[in-house]
Amino acid sequence: MKTTINKKLIIAIIALVIPVIGNSQQYPDSLLKYLELAEKNNPVVLQKFNEYEAAIQKIPQAGSLPDPELSAGIFLSPMELVNGNQIADFRLMQMFPWFGVLRNAKDEMSLMAKAKFEELRDAKLQVFYDVQSTLYELYKLGKEISISEKNRDILKLIERLALVKYKSANPANPATSSQSSSGTSTLGQDNNPGNSDMQVMPVGQGSPSGSDQQSSSMQNGPMGSSSGTTGLSDIYRIQIESGDLENNIALLYNKKSVLIAQFNGYLNRPVSTPVSTVENIASDSSGFDLKAVSDSMLTLNPMLGRINYEKQSLDARQNMVKRMGYPMVGLGLNYSLIGKTKYPMGPPSMNGRDMVMPMVVFTLPVYRKKYSAMQSEAELLKAAASENYKAAANALQTEYYKAVMLYRDAERRVKLYDNQSQLAARSFDLALKSFSTSSVSLAEVLRVRQQTLDYELKKVEADADYNTAIAWLKKLAGGENIDFKTSQ
Repeated sequence: MKTTINKKLIIAIIALVIPVIGNSQQYPDSLLKYLELAEKNNPVVLQKFNEYEAAIQKIPQAGSLPDPELSAGIFLSPMELVNGNQIADFRLMQMFPWFGVLRNAKDEMSLMAKAKFEELRDAKLQVFYDVQSTLYELYKLGKEISISEKNRDILKLIERLALVKYKSANPANPATSSQSSSGTSTLGQDNNPGNSDMQVMPVGQGSPSGSDQQSSSMQNGPMGSSSGTTGLSDIYRIQIESGDLENNIALLYNKKSVLIAQFNGYLNRPVSTPVSTVENIASDSSGFDLKAVSDSMLTLNPMLGRINYEKQSLDARQNMVKRMGYPMVGLGLNYSLIGKTKYPMGPPSMNGRDMVMPMVVFTLPVYRKKYSAMQSEAELLKAAASENYKAAANALQTEYYKAVMLYRDAERRVKLYDNQSQLAARSFDLALKSFSTSSVSLAEVLRVRQQTLDYELKKVEADADYNTAIAWLKKLAGGENIDFKTSQ
């Protein structure tokens, strides 16, 4: 009967230990849906989009002529002229900047709008990376919870196995009957475990094979205690492990709620909205072309693109300032309203005839310091933009090598822990079988169990880090939908 129970328990434990191997796409539909929601709803992306739209509206403003000027003067007492009385005077004037000023001003605003668009792209790529990395963190945390809960079930089964061994080794112990009816939790709540130990020890000493049982107990317990004491200490130790595990699971659920709130913040929706994750993520086995990332980083990265457009806009500003130092031309029309007089001094046909006078105006840019300072300002801003480009390129190179290190390290760990977790699972199966036959101690079983759990968690972490590194590299390369897989 005992052998049958042990076999059933071992089969149940092995069924829990064997990892479920499944394949899924690296970018599931849920991730694509979340990226679309982030692009549409993220406040930072919407802010950059509105700034880009506002920059576009500056282009027609910069390319327009100055508003015409209309002036009017009315004489309270008409001015007497030779051929009439002047009643009012009207003047309309339109100023025209020097050739090329408006064109360069329009080019400057157009290039600044393109720089704003690169800021929008950078914000989108950053949000996409945040969404992906947070989703992979949620996946990792969910798998850690799942593995911990599976480990909790394994501990419960080990506890039942230890209880069966304890009962079979101590059939005359009065505590076993009450413990069998109340479950294993009664052992963990025993107010006086020493009394049970004292009841177990005379059984081994009074039996004819007491020396053999003592020898077997020395194999099971590292301190050479009696079988009763060893059985109870094993059960207590399992219950301590179970309590710590329950606390760790509760902590993981708290961390998950924080991550869900952070993830929903990227999508600009209520923090308690449920987030779905895949059961398993598969590593990209076809490889990843790092050279393509390195080549695209200096040409497609929005940060460097923004600086390039800013430098080009400063070139346009410099040309505009140079032409602003030339005179502006104004064309206008002066209209004088003349009333008739009773005693004209000139020909009657000219009496009361209004006067129209075309006008031309030139500005005289004689204060050259102002225009020289504007050109110097543009030159200094261009030099600053060049240094900013170098600093940004160096920062991208550093970030690139960090991402490559994470990618290669995760790729190595995925292969390592995949093999290690399988070996640890087999080792745990053997340890459980040996424990059922009292060949190994509980400490060894728990050690192998912890090792198996660690390798499973490390495998999950490596998978999440691998996909996070790929998302990081694509962000640096500036490609939202670029496939950097090596050609096969």
